Amino acid sequence: MRIAAILVAAGSGTRFGAEMPKQFLTIAGKQVIRHAAEALAAHVSLLQPVGEAESIEHALAGVNGLLPTVPGGATRQDSVRAGLEALAPYAPDVVLVHDAARPVIPAGTVPALIAALRESPGAIPGAPVADTLKRVDRGIITDTVSRTGLFRAQTPQAFRFAALLAAHRSGLTGATDDASLLEASGQTVEIVPGSDDNIKLTYPEDLIRLERIMSTPLIPRVGTGFDVHVFEAGRPLFLCGVQVPHDQGLAGHSDADVGIHALCDAIYGALAEGDIGRHFPPSEATWKDADSARFLVHAAERIAARGGRLANADVTLICERPKITPHAPAMIARLAGLLGVDTGRISVKATTTERLGFTGRGEGIAAQAVVCVLVPE
Repeated sequence: MRIAAILVAAGSGTRFGAEMPKQFLTIAGKQVIRHAAEALAAHVSLLQPVGEAESIEHALAGVNGLLPTVPGGATRQDSVRAGLEALAPYAPDVVLVHDAARPVIPAGTVPALIAALRESPGAIPGAPVADTLKRVDRGIITDTVSRTGLFRAQTPQAFRFAALLAAHRSGLTGATDDASLLEASGQTVEIVPGSDDNIKLTYPEDLIRLERIMSTPLIPRVGTGFDVHVFEAGRPLFLCGVQVPHDQGLAGHSDADVGIHALCDAIYGALAEGDIGRHFPPSEATWKDADSARFLVHAAERIAARGGRLANADVTLICERPKITPHAPAMIARLAGLLGVDTGRISVKATTTERLGFTGRGEGIAAQAVVCVLVPE
């Protein structure tokens, strides 16, 4: 059986109110239309998009079975017919018609539709209406409508190709979906179970629901870091990526940025990927006097490689001198830039040990850091 699909993407999305058609918005890292196309491509050998060619073909590059886009018509019915006529030379047995603004096709929907076509020329997924229905005239309820036997029609809708093409060529007009064309010509259309997850992106609140459904669940992982460096004369002092005026710098193989080192260790710890020495061994000459910003960028890249994101980071610098507070805003901005997050996710503060220990004697600086990283389960 040769199965084709028409992906209807000619709508302008005026009800959504975005600057671009809603099917080109991004959810869970992909454009809505690509989610829909990839879901269809898992079941079909031919995928016929209908709409504006340049935008569609850019969004769907590399999708299996993709045919050249054909322009849409003035109505949805016109657009579907354009897709059918483009598919006619391929003579598929079955055609699925799907809205590009529906990125979720639940597992089992397409197999159920195909199975239903053994008995009927058409089949659609539908969800029973659960809410009480009211008929309203100028803001006043005039009637309560029985919901018995009422279903919300969804896509993809499935048809024997010849039957749907004939229905579109018959001259019937005013169809809001393809099933209604077969119904009007007296042909049977079955309904298979739909899903509340099969949402058509129509209003801004739909985007929130779809993001919740499609986003990979993330779990929090906490990491801590601690580092210490002694003062050394003749070196610049770098703290949290900022050069701080002082009469001494910190001794170390790299630039000895104690704040960044503690923060890197916290991130690596949250990811269970060791510590900074594992990734940038002090025995290697490559890292001699290296800018520690490179280490933090690498740590941020490790978060991204795991499909995660930084929820927040808190760095505490422990020293008697220099004074940290005047430089804290610049440090926060620098760390946020290196990590690619908003400054509201970063905290830098300072404390002393009340003149106790080596930091209390002014011999060096210590730092501790805590981070929360959100990663997929």
